[in-house]
Amino acid sequence: METNMDMGNEAGNVSHPKILIVEDDERLASLSKDYLESNGMDVGVVGDGTQAIHRIVAEQPDLVVLDLMLPGADGLEVCREVRSKFSKPILMLTARTDDMDQVLGLEMGADDYVAKPVRPRVLLARIRALLRRTEDKTDSAGVATAPEANPDRLVFGDLLIDNGAREVRLESTTVDLTSAEYDLLWLLASNAGKILSREEIFEQLRGIEYDGQDRSIDVRVSRIRPKVGDDPMNPRRIKTVRSKGYLFVKDMLDS
Repeated sequence: METNMDMGNEAGNVSHPKILIVEDDERLASLSKDYLESNGMDVGVVGDGTQAIHRIVAEQPDLVVLDLMLPGADGLEVCREVRSKFSKPILMLTARTDDMDQVLGLEMGADDYVAKPVRPRVLLARIRALLRRTEDKTDSAGVATAPEANPDRLVFGDLLIDNGAREVRLESTTVDLTSAEYDLLWLLASNAGKILSREEIFEQLRGIEYDGQDRSIDVRVSRIRPKVGDDPMNPRRIKTVRSKGYLFVKDMLDS
């Protein structure tokens, strides 16, 4: 992150969310803490990955900003260890040029990532976007409106998606999805039969324009497919439409 942070007040309408910054660079962590607190957030800092695991699980902050390079457990290990016990957003900080870090972070359950060095206003915007997405889990705001009434429960054969409970069941077994994976699945399923471009998906879920290079949507689709009973090698439920985007198939015919 940049060290010359603009400390101007950009407080929005989010009221004192609890943020935990996991960063071993004390100066950067302090600057980040001051900037976020000046914008209405309650911020804690921890500099060791092993300690971070315990604090995240015990304190259940509204959002975690997680650096990859940490003493103790690294960021990927922290993410992997806490993901089953922590359902709130994890924003991972990655090296700008290391695409593999970004993919691995998403595979471990991170909800979003920002490449370092990151401008403080960009960090703040990403945090606010993630907080808005999880502010009311029973609300379908931020998701494209499906034809007709956009029902809270969608059923596709043995797959049930319950947006009221934010729960997915396959053959009566609960499917374990991260918050970001669920949001993407609901977006695709509530638009079943319609091709959604990466630009549309990105704007709906992230609230920012697609830059043409971000792979987070593709990674999440690849993780969702086996969880909902789709064949990753020959997908029949969530199809990739070349040069167009993704299609959630409304009615699958038996092979």
